[in-house]
Formats: sequence, structure tokens, C-alpha cells
Amino acid sequence: MNSIFLRIYGGMLGVLVLVAVLGVLSLHLVNEVRAGQHRERLAQGTFSLMADNLALQNEVERKRSLVIWERLMGIALDLQALSATPLDGGERARLVRGLVVVQKTGAHAARVLRQIGEQDALLVGEVKQVSEQLARATLYLLADELVRYPVTEQRQRLLELKQSKGFGFDLALLRLERAGLDDDQRRRVEEGDTVMALDKDGDAIRVFSGLSGSPWVLEIGPLYQMNPYPPQLLILIACLGLCLIGLVVYLLVRQLERRVSGLEVAATRIAQGSLDTRVPADDADSVGRLAAAFNGMAEHLQRSLNMQRELVRAVSHELRTPVARLRFGLEMLESASSEQAREKHLAGMDGDIQDLDKLVDEMLTYARLEQGAPALLFQAVDLDALFDRVTAELAPLRADVKVTRGQCQGSDAQGAWVEAEPRYLHRAVQNLVSNAMRHAESQVSISYHLGQQQCRIDVEDDGPGIPERVWDRVFTPFTRLDDSRTRASGGHGLGLSIVRRIIYWHAGRALVGRSERLGGACFSLSWPRVRTP
Repeated sequence: MNSIFLRIYGGMLGVLVLVAVLGVLSLHLVNEVRAGQHRERLAQGTFSLMADNLALQNEVERKRSLVIWERLMGIALDLQALSATPLDGGERARLVRGLVVVQKTGAHAARVLRQIGEQDALLVGEVKQVSEQLARATLYLLADELVRYPVTEQRQRLLELKQSKGFGFDLALLRLERAGLDDDQRRRVEEGDTVMALDKDGDAIRVFSGLSGSPWVLEIGPLYQMNPYPPQLLILIACLGLCLIGLVVYLLVRQLERRVSGLEVAATRIAQGSLDTRVPADDADSVGRLAAAFNGMAEHLQRSLNMQRELVRAVSHELRTPVARLRFGLEMLESASSEQAREKHLAGMDGDIQDLDKLVDEMLTYARLEQGAPALLFQAVDLDALFDRVTAELAPLRADVKVTRGQCQGSDAQGAWVEAEPRYLHRAVQNLVSNAMRHAESQVSISYHLGQQQCRIDVEDDGPGIPERVWDRVFTPFTRLDDSRTRASGGHGLGLSIVRRIIYWHAGRALVGRSERLGGACFSLSWPRVRTP
């Protein structure tokens, strides 16, 4: 699958199928737990009643009671030592709390355990039909308990038994005529038989038994069968859920796919030369951020290509003049009549070659700074030492221009230290000072201002200055504000562009303005004094 969205769909389908399988297994486990709780609720009251009666009897009476209960209820009963019975920690804890433990031994059969008082003895019953046998056993035990009390107290006693023994179903004493039985069922109740009747809804049974010497009929129930959750229902719900989830995922991913396809189409158009192509980036999600980054990349690419085109045009123009002078020098060299004339032409040609070499060097430097972040090794730089070095290097270029130190602020006993890339910062200051010396009348001033977080270098001259209307494009490559003056003083219009890129990679800014002290131009470099990671 080459499509990422097909992979997403496939992965989602696999996850949903796994969830469905786990749901079926969970349903089975839930049904098992519910069935166990249902059996415990049915057995709790009956076995608690028998166990509490046995707790008050001696050994002989216990054996006699077990024989009578077995014969009347059809349940195999036995007494076992609690300490000798294999039980887990949870089962022992339930027994200690006075609850019953039901261990399933067959489809409808179970083994019921109940501790006798606080003794090391267990009442164990083997029940083959949990609901029917326990219902008959419960009726017998309750009737045997209630006949010991006067008729007027039997209802109160039944309520006490229900609350104290924890029966999991309702107990009631009714008049026979209010029991809702037919004639045959009434007759059987009057004869002392046990009657099972379906509830009105047909989903539960009620069990009735008459009390000898009493007008009451003892009713237990309704007793509901434990209906497990059907797997068919779960499968249906799972299928509907899978379809709904799949539809929602499809709609979401379809929208995502459409937006990513838009990015793909835009990238193809840009690759074909349509650099003004953009994609919508209105949303704030990850795709929206990707679209915004894509548009930023496209704008940067368009700006870079436009700049390269301008650079090529400007370079072609700049190369034309020295090449023409070299051609003219060669022609003059051939026609030179004296050695002095040949030396003059050779010196001019050498100057043109140096001019070409300087232009190539500036072009390479600017291209390296413009294409991407160069390898910058930031170090502590002493501005005083840097100014002295630049002054010593450039002072011989124009003997009539004096380079002086302006007002420097922020230095301490350890010097004027800042963090910068020494080689590139030296190149930036050198370009600014050389540019100021070309246009100055007689004086150039360099100074610095150091703060806790920022530092600034100012280079001022007493030349004609720069009009404010062109301050925003003075750092543009090959910009000449006065073409004849620039050509007369040298330069190719790349020096200030290099300065701007250098200070940009130092996370700073290059600004131009008017010098209040000298009256000419004032170039300023500002960047963080300490580099943050």
C-alpha cells in the first residue's frame, strides 16, 4: 500500500477488528461474573439460614438436621473443616464476612459453601438445579422458622430474616385469596404442597407454600433467570459501531487527504515554475501549520530565485566594465611604442584583475551568507582590539580621511567583550568602515554601546549622507545611490548586503541613519551580547 491513507484505513480496520474480538471475550467474561453473582444471591439467604441454625446445635442435632434437610430438599449436604478445604484468598474472605461461596460444577449445578458461625466448619451443599432446589429449600426453612412464632408476629419475623440473612429475592406473607393463584394451585397450597407459578410477564416465577396453623401463604420471588447478554446483540452493536467509526474516520481522513493533495498539487506547480502558487492555511491544526510552512518555503524560494536572477543580471553588468577595460588594455598594449607605456597599460590591467578578484570574492561571500546558515563558531570578541585592527588595515587606503574612536560605553576592567563569530564580525565592521571612508570628506568615527543584553556598533562619517527615502534599500545587493560617485570611489554594491546577512545570522539588525555629530551617514549593527542556545 503506497498511499499513507490506505495504511491509515488498514490500521484502523485492524484496530476495530481487534476491539470487536476483545469485546466478545469481555462479554463472555461479564456473563460468567453475572452468572456467579446471580447464583450467590439465590443461595445467600437459604444457606445463611441453615448455617445459623446449625451454629446453635450440637453434633447429634446437626446430623439429624442435615438428614432431614437432605430428604426434604433433595440437596446433598455435608459438614467440612474450613481449614482443610482448598479455597483461594477471595473465597476465604467472603466466608469470613458471612457470605456464601458458589463454585460451579456443571451447566446448572453448583457447590455452595457457608461458614457456620465463627467455627472452623463449613456447610457444603451440592445443588443440581440452583433455582428450583434452593426455592424449595428456602420455603421449607422459612416455614419451619415462622411456625415457631404467633400469627401476629410472623410478618415481622419474616422481615427480620430477610434483612439479617441477605436474601437475594423478595419474601412475603399473603392471604391465599390475594396470591393470584388458580383453583388447582390454591388446592395444592391448602394441602401443604409447594406451587410454582409464572409471573404476569412470563419472565420470572413465584413460589408459594402454605403455613400450617396460619392463614398466611408464604411467597418468595419473583425469581428471575440470569439472562446472559446475547453474543448476536454484541456482534450487531459492534458492526454498527465499526461502520459508524469507519464512516467518521473516512470523512476525517478524506478531508485530510484532500488538503494534503492540495499541497502535492501546489508543490508540483512550483516545481514546474509557478512560484506564486500558494495553498490555504486558515486552519490551526497540523496540516494548517504545514500549509503555512509550505507557503513560507515557497515565498523564500521565490524571493531567493528572484534575488539570484537579479544577482546574475547585476554580475553580468559589473563584469562588463573591467572586462572591457582589459580588452582595451590588451589592444593598447599591442600598440604601445615604449616600455613606459607598456608598464602603464599592464598596471591598469592588473588593477582590473584585482577588481574582478574582489568582485568574485564578494559574490561568493554574499552567496554563502544568503543561501543558508553558515558554520558560525561564536566566541568572545574584544571590540577595542577589533576596532584597532580594522583601523590599521584600512588607514592606508585614504590618507586624507582620519578614522577616530567615538564615544564607547559599557566596557569594564576586563574589556569590551561580546559574543560573535570573529571572522564574520571583522568582515562586517571592515565593510562598514571602508564604505564610510569612500564617502567621507575627512573623518570617520567608530564607537560601541554595550548593555546587559544588547550591543551596538556605530560607524559614522562626515560625507554627504544618504537620503531618508532610500534607507530601506541601501542594503540591497548592487544598489548604487550615486552611480558615478560609487564608480569613482570603487565598490560593487555588495559590501552592505554582506553586512546585513552577517548581522542577520547573529540574530541582529543593520540600520542606517544620519549622524548627528558628523552630519553624514551613520550605520549601526545591533545584536544580542550573549548568544542564547
